[in-house]
Amino acid sequence: MIRCIRRAAAFCLLLLVALLVNAARVQLFEADELDDNPANRRSSIARYDQPRGNILVGDRPVTGNKETGEQLSFERTYLHGPLYAPVTGYASQTYGTTLIENAEDDVLSGTDSLLAPLPFWNEFTRGRQPGGDVVTTIKASMQQAAYEGLRGRRGAVAALDPSTGAILALVSTPSYDPERLSGTGAAVTDAWARLNAAKSLPMLNRAIRQTYPPGSTFKIVTAAAALDSRAVTDADAATDTPSPYVLPGTQTTLPNEARGCENASLADAIRVSCNTVMAHLGVEVGLDGMVETAEKFGFNDTGLRIPSGVARSNFDTDMSEDQVALSSIGQFNTTATPLQMAMVASAVANGGDLRRPHLVDRVTTNTGDTVRQQGSESYERPMNPATAVQLQRMMVEVVENGTGSNAAIDGVKVGGKTGTAQHGVDNSGLPYAWFISWAQAPDSGRPAVAVAVVVEDAAADRADISGGGSAAPIARAVMEAALEE
Repeated sequence: MIRCIRRAAAFCLLLLVALLVNAARVQLFEADELDDNPANRRSSIARYDQPRGNILVGDRPVTGNKETGEQLSFERTYLHGPLYAPVTGYASQTYGTTLIENAEDDVLSGTDSLLAPLPFWNEFTRGRQPGGDVVTTIKASMQQAAYEGLRGRRGAVAALDPSTGAILALVSTPSYDPERLSGTGAAVTDAWARLNAAKSLPMLNRAIRQTYPPGSTFKIVTAAAALDSRAVTDADAATDTPSPYVLPGTQTTLPNEARGCENASLADAIRVSCNTVMAHLGVEVGLDGMVETAEKFGFNDTGLRIPSGVARSNFDTDMSEDQVALSSIGQFNTTATPLQMAMVASAVANGGDLRRPHLVDRVTTNTGDTVRQQGSESYERPMNPATAVQLQRMMVEVVENGTGSNAAIDGVKVGGKTGTAQHGVDNSGLPYAWFISWAQAPDSGRPAVAVAVVVEDAAADRADISGGGSAAPIARAVMEAALEE
């Protein structure tokens, strides 16, 4: 009898050990998989059991939370949702997160270890702290000026502080209200379907996720390459460029919209936007030199984050000479995001030093204690300081005596470059209007802002849409708001 009891006890002990081993196995090796299983609602319930941290513009939150009275207790709200949607993105109980809501999700949801009172606290407790706040670099007045300037037309604006890389405005229109996607149920599903079916693509962040042929705004990159490579040693000297210009190795002629481009100097070619001179100079620089300069400005960078990912702006690395010529005036396969072209203007304004663009200034606990500060970082030096000085002078001439006069601000040093980018089969589509610019107050030793504007205005006549006519006034409004800050 005692022997049977001993055997039964040993068997029970073996079963207990087996249970403990299995529990340890589940906790150590399968916990993450079980947490991520769509059938497990525990993580969702825990995620929405407390208010989400806020995203701030200046010292004011542009997000909030409301109690639902349901199993998922808190739902995201947005103040001026369409205005800030290209910055915040959405946080949806049904469709997940995008943009800052996604990139800073650990902070906003309270799981980031930076928010914990002790190192590894969250890892040991498998808990979360009250959601932290994310303070953006956006200036409310500039965001509003850009949004109102676009007036709902398809387009985008990106504005940078050239000295720091801080993103001061990031607008994409037409926009949408992310609060319509916050919760669950039929209304959210219907809103999602309508937004995704809309031909105007309101959820597309055109400022950082859409690329366009940059057209003549890219001529600033070509000019920098020409000066740095010594293909041009005197920006005011005549170039040996016929008009029209025959693309190398072809019988195709490249015309000019502007007059006086035959043998025009680099400075005049920038001022009146001569295709022939800039295409010829791109060929003179050569493929390798053009690629090197373009990449220093940020083209072909697949890893740029602000902290959300930015679409890759393209400059082909394998081209024939005629393709180099077209690429050098922002056509062929050359494409850029509005943020990328703001980076081009920023590098010129900042003396050739391009600062890394960033959208988050700092991260704080829910009580306001800073736990992470974003400093200014150098991205690249795409041109020599002397070249930047020459390009500043040329861009000022564009505004004072050239195609960018609509961007002029009394008493302020403003540099700009217009662009009208062809697209579509055989260039049949209405061209995009571009304008890049920068402004510096007379009593300041550094530039206040660099701006890029693109307008896709399918309703405009071809003769009416131009960088100077459609995009420059928007850039001027944004620069004026920056100067008032």
